[in-house]
Amino acid sequence: MKRTMTLTALTLASALTLTACGTGAQDENAGAEASATATGSAPAATPAATDTATPSATESATSSATGTAEEVSAEHNDADVMFAQMMIPHHQQAVEMSEMLLAKDEIPAEVTAFAQKVIDAQGPEIERMNSMLTVWGEDPVDMGDMGDMEGMDHGGMSGMMSEEDMADLEQAQGTEAARLYLEQMTTHHKGAVDMAKDEAKDGQNPQAVQLAEQVIADQEAEITEMEQMLQELPAT
Repeated sequence: MKRTMTLTALTLASALTLTACGTGAQDENAGAEASATATGSAPAATPAATDTATPSATESATSSATGTAEEVSAEHNDADVMFAQMMIPHHQQAVEMSEMLLAKDEIPAEVTAFAQKVIDAQGPEIERMNSMLTVWGEDPVDMGDMGDMEGMDHGGMSGMMSEEDMADLEQAQGTEAARLYLEQMTTHHKGAVDMAKDEAKDGQNPQAVQLAEQVIADQEAEITEMEQMLQELPAT
């Protein structure tokens, strides 16, 4: 009887010891997992998902729209070619007039800012129209040959300044130069608007027609702006 009780006691003690060891191991494993999670050492599903993520629909649409905006259709007619070939030198003269003004001293700040705006807007439009001519199989207008235009009849290029007009602007100074620039540029812009309206009515190429419509909107607004600046110039 005593032997039986001793064996039973030993068996019970062993069972309790094993149970305690198992519980400790589970606690240690749980603690290790919690520690790994807290320190970021355990692998997570989120980074893997991020690696395979694709660009957003907005980014793709933006890229596509940007590419399309630079494209020029080969579809065109004679009115499109005439518009580009005539508007390029017209724009170039506006840029030349503006650069001439910016080289002078004592020009009102708002007039110099306007002249810079003309350069910034019309320079890229010149490049755009030359790109159109290239796509259409026409020779681009070489701006290095612009000097050959002096003294020629600018038939059809409404608003172009004569050689004498340009000389007058070159010689003027200060407020008088600002006044002359605004008066000449107003006439110049009105001529560009007339040419652009012809293209908007007769042109076939969608990009050329769109550019013409933009010229009309921009330069009509700038005509109003120049008329306001003329009124605000101090008397000489």
